[in-house]
Amino acid sequence: MKTINKSAKETVKEVWQAFVGIGRHFVRTLDHMSWPAIVGMCIVIALFLTILPLAITLFIGVLIAKLAINAFGHKKQHG
Repeated sequence: MKTINKSAKETVKEVWQAFVGIGRHFVRTLDHMSWPAIVGMCIVIALFLTILPLAITLFIGVLIAKLAINAFGHKKQHG
């Protein structure tokens, strides 16, 4: 009886082939791009990598501040 599940070795080989294919596609794309386009792409990637962590950090900071205010700043209701 044949098994329908792949072995770990086959899975790793398939993942490796996918990474190699992506790498080859990336190299071909870079080969067809002009130098100004490559510089522009690098600038966009650098901005993305610096702004995204800042935005996530600020979001978490504001969320923690909001939770702290709600936890410690509640008032007794008259009723």
